[in-house]
Amino acid sequence: MNLEDHLGDIIRKACALSNVSPATAARAAEISETELSTLEETGKGTGKVNFASLGKILGLNPQKFEAIAHGWLPANKDLSRWREMRAFATSDAGLTVNAYLIWDEATREAALFDTGLEAKPVLGCLEENQIQLRHIFITHSHWDHVEALPKIREACPKARLHSGSKSAPVDQRNKQNEIVHVGGLRVTHRETPGHAEDGVTYIVGNWQEDAPHVAIVGDTIFAGSMGRGNQSWELARQKIREQILSLPPDTLLCPGHGPLTTVAEEKAHNPFF
Repeated sequence: MNLEDHLGDIIRKACALSNVSPATAARAAEISETELSTLEETGKGTGKVNFASLGKILGLNPQKFEAIAHGWLPANKDLSRWREMRAFATSDAGLTVNAYLIWDEATREAALFDTGLEAKPVLGCLEENQIQLRHIFITHSHWDHVEALPKIREACPKARLHSGSKSAPVDQRNKQNEIVHVGGLRVTHRETPGHAEDGVTYIVGNWQEDAPHVAIVGDTIFAGSMGRGNQSWELARQKIREQILSLPPDTLLCPGHGPLTTVAEEKAHNPFF
């Protein structure tokens, strides 16, 4: 799987974060504005880019930035370490969105994190494994992450909804220091606004055979990049540092788009940090 954000996406986001104009970025990169525009659109440049100078002015780590240009990808993840976990990549009209399902082997209780664009893969997995959906956790309310919610709630009306939205009904809002049990698994949450006002990261622990924690991060952070700072770029980056990159290094990060990664990989390779 390719990164969610190619090199040009990263440049565009970094320009917005650092309030750097295209002309200034092009001068730093030692390319023309036309070449910069092509790079931003395609992720591929037509000339040699001065990554050290461009990274510096954009607030990016130059070495990590250049590694993205040379094709860095996180290592493939073997989800068999987390035996009762499935990742779904749902696609429509060129957009791919991830959703994640976990369950407890003994009790057959399950929890879904975001819904993706269609309900069929999730409902099929529930039926195939004879498990009961008890909880639906929403990382943020952007449409692509909740598009299949009506159909899933129709099929599983008893599943409890969990949300960071302050406008959600009281019984659906995440509570401070709340621990939700899915059989023997434990789900906690950390508020991670910036991309979205109601942004939440959910952390699943207590896996069998001591598998690392899993953090479902929505669009807060991607492999090699971060979500758009729709609410606040600086708040988004601050929350990533404080609430996500502070987790144990082997924590599996499950973003709303793009490949799985880990805290260790992002600390070592994400140019925004």
